[in-house]
Amino acid sequence: MSTVRVRFAPSPTGFFHIGSARTALFNWLYARHTGGQFILRIEDTDAARNTEEALNVLLAGMRWLGMDWDEGPEVGGDYGPYYQSQRGDIYRKYLDKLLESGRAYEKDGAVWFRLLGERYTEYDSYLEQEVEKVRSEAVTIKDLIRGDVVRAESRDFVLCRSDGSPTFHFVNVVDDIEMKITHVIRGEDHLSNTSKHVELFKAFGAPVPYFAHLPLILKDPSQGKGKMSKRDKGSLVEEYQKRHFIPAAVRNAIALLGWNPKDDREVLEIGELIELFDVADVQKGAARFDEQKMSHINFEYLKSLPVETYAWFARPVLTDRPWCSEDLDEDYLQRVLTICQDKINSLEDLPNFSIYFFTEDFPLDPKGLKKFAGKPATIEKLQQALAVLQDVPKADWTQAGLEQAFARLAETHGMDKPFPWWPVIRFAVSGCTGGPDFVPMLVVLGRDRVLLRLRAAIESPEFTDVESAQS
Repeated sequence: MSTVRVRFAPSPTGFFHIGSARTALFNWLYARHTGGQFILRIEDTDAARNTEEALNVLLAGMRWLGMDWDEGPEVGGDYGPYYQSQRGDIYRKYLDKLLESGRAYEKDGAVWFRLLGERYTEYDSYLEQEVEKVRSEAVTIKDLIRGDVVRAESRDFVLCRSDGSPTFHFVNVVDDIEMKITHVIRGEDHLSNTSKHVELFKAFGAPVPYFAHLPLILKDPSQGKGKMSKRDKGSLVEEYQKRHFIPAAVRNAIALLGWNPKDDREVLEIGELIELFDVADVQKGAARFDEQKMSHINFEYLKSLPVETYAWFARPVLTDRPWCSEDLDEDYLQRVLTICQDKINSLEDLPNFSIYFFTEDFPLDPKGLKKFAGKPATIEKLQQALAVLQDVPKADWTQAGLEQAFARLAETHGMDKPFPWWPVIRFAVSGCTGGPDFVPMLVVLGRDRVLLRLRAAIESPEFTDVESAQS
């Protein structure tokens, strides 16, 4: 079998849609699975929409998802240029071939493709019925997902418009021939075009590639019914970039839109995706986009990251906030993340979840204020806790050392466990009623910070003022 050569041929419009990303990914996975070549080809003939900025959005999105290309922009290759806007001479050469062979003709300033070859030289109305009989001959499309698909073209179609610009059908086929594409993997919305393309391949005497038409992606149920569009929430790759999703998690979730590994797994490393993926296993029916599944997969990736890698992703998310220093200590950051990592669903939740580790100006949860503020028992518990914790030396400010201190606190007050003190201490030092495991949180915050905050809470009007608590 010859080397597999697949291509992703987007129009850079300023958006990188999940559907386009799925098409790119399935081509990329198939190339990597078969040891083939993945070509990126830019359909940029619409000068009004296809700007350099739009191209950069596309290229950045592909790189973010970890999809490299073997040939294409910024890489080069033997079959360039890889921008359609730069391939005009190539298209002219192929158009001349069809004109010279009689398979194309000029009409009303445009150049048309002649489906019937030399048997049809003029589109005369009196030949209409006879022509239709011949033109309805079916074309069988060999589709790796759908099997044999029978389509028929009944009308000649335009190859080059009256303004001189070539049509999508024409340049698509010419580029696939020139770039020796063996497999065309694209959305099922192109299936209606494929019979035209097969006719063109045959007219040029070129081998017809294998086709694989991917199922539609339906919008998330929360967005209504129908095909997913770029206007739907969660439909653009850049949304997940801005929300600090893990690129590998987004790629993983996109891979499951119409394909699965047949063993109910949802989280797969890239090596597993490459090994298991085959375009023939893609489902025929529409795929349903599910943002909750995307978030779940992202959470699973976050939990499994080594803390060093997690910190690499987390640092810019935190230092983007005014309360977190740019020169944040790496060791401290990793200790904070170690106890937060499995508690949050996404990095976009990390700043609010962890703010009190990085600043004294942290908010107090209104529910916690209502529960604890203005109650004599709150101040009493804080004073009792302070009395015990300030006797713990810095060297003993560890998980074991603090657990021993809390055991003494409980014993002093005739209790088996110190749990009644923990909620009010947590609220005093973090402003939260929940969060990381309690004792590890105190260890990471450190002795000086914890004692300072306990003393401040005891003296704070927000805790002692009954009217303030009720307002």
